[in-house]
Amino acid sequence: MRIVWRRDSATGFPLDRGMSSEVSASRGAPVGSARHFDRRQRVKLFLIGLLGWTLIRTIGSTLRYRTEGGEDLQRFKDDRTPVIYSFWHNQIFLATVFWRFRNIAVITSHHFDGEYIARIIGKFGYQAVRGSARRGGAEALLQLRSRLDQGQDVAFTVDGPRGPIYQVKRGPLWLSRRTGAPIVPFHMQPKHFWQLGSWDEFRIPKPFSPVLVKIGQPLVVTDRDGDDFWMARYQGEMKRIQEWCESR
Repeated sequence: MRIVWRRDSATGFPLDRGMSSEVSASRGAPVGSARHFDRRQRVKLFLIGLLGWTLIRTIGSTLRYRTEGGEDLQRFKDDRTPVIYSFWHNQIFLATVFWRFRNIAVITSHHFDGEYIARIIGKFGYQAVRGSARRGGAEALLQLRSRLDQGQDVAFTVDGPRGPIYQVKRGPLWLSRRTGAPIVPFHMQPKHFWQLGSWDEFRIPKPFSPVLVKIGQPLVVTDRDGDDFWMARYQGEMKRIQEWCESR
């Protein structure tokens, strides 16, 4: 393994701790017990994966990012403290490009849509952990806890996988309380984008669009206050940075 420290040209933050982007990408294959698919489904997965990777890579290379509020995150990176990234489901396209090749672990479902998402993000250096709210969710959270204990960053689409839109879930709070890892909320606002008619109002940025990235205040969940307190604080911070971006 080639040891290297370098910063990403888009974000300014260090790439994956101790590994080159090439090594991270090679380790980006999905992990966990993915179901078996028939031949037609495998062909479809291949085509969707290729198309998704091409689209994200092509448009993503043209985007222009401006980042606000990354001081705390930079301190965590300098200290090699693992973090729990948190963002809305409709920003998957943007987040995939922005945080690429950092060996971040993310939950994807066992279902067909989870499989092609895992294959696409794997090409950008992410580690897919299998699970969902209905199937394998507890096991997936335990896997993420293990990843954090080993020093690996993890990420959540915190209103996914089925919504409701812009409503936080409890998974990141559970992880933070048990590992001491900070939750780092962020919001990504493209100036020009297409919006799909899905439950999450999924956004695809238009080529060469400016993108404003707002990194919020980290949350380290403790036992001093109950879940209701932290849910309200978590929801409030996600809403605050979203409104901050939208107002600009």
